Parts: sequence; C-alpha cells; structure tokens
Amino acid sequence: QVQLVESGGGLVQAGGSLRLSCAASGGTISRNAMGWFRQAPGKEREFVAAVGWSGGSAYYADSVKGRFTISRDNARNTLYLQMNSLEPEDTAVYYCAASGSTYTSPTLSPLSYKNWGQGTQVTVSS
Repeated sequence: QVQLVESGGGLVQAGGSLRLSCAASGGTISRNAMGWFRQAPGKEREFVAAVGWSGGSAYYADSVKGRFTISRDNARNTLYLQMNSLEPEDTAVYYCAASGSTYTSPTLSPLSYKNWGQGTQVTVSS
C-alpha cells in the first residue's frame, strides 16, 4: 500500500510562492497518474492539477492555470506543485493523490484516485 506524505505548506502573503511536495513510500508511483486537490473550510474538495504517469500530460483547474505547475520526479518517487502568484482564495488544505489504475491519463475526478495523503495547510494572507 502506497503512502503519500505532503509537505511544503505554510503561511504566505498574497503574490508569494510555495512549493508543495508529495513523497511516496511503500511502493512506486511511477506508473500512476497523480493529482493535487484542495479543500477550503466549508467547501467541497476540488481538483487543482493532475499529471500523467510519465509526466507528459498535465491538466489544471481554470482557477490556477498559469500560476501553478505540477511536476513529478519518478526517480525520487515524488510529486510537486509549484504555486506562484498566490491569492487568498488559494487558502486550503492541499492533498496529493495517486490513481487507482496504472498507465492511465490524468483525470479530474477524485473518484479515480485511490491513495491520498493527509494534507498540508496553505494559508495566503491579503
């Protein structure tokens, strides 16, 4: 069973940057599509970004397109999310997730993801 651990969250001023990491252990994620999701207080979990197993394809929510970049290092078994030009609306707990199937394209639906991290808090002050 793959375990995912997020890190890199914190408090940042609007316009600032953060880089989230998601380290996998107990198995490889190199064959899985990976995604980032977030959940703000009182709101449902929402899709942020996803990347295919090889890193060759990526999708973004419209709200983060042009500001966030998802990437992966399969040799390090790690997923990343570079977040630039952060806005107060980006405040949420960020979760990484691994797809339940291997060698699949990235998807936006959380139902396609089997393994989830515990989340890391990102707070953007205005």
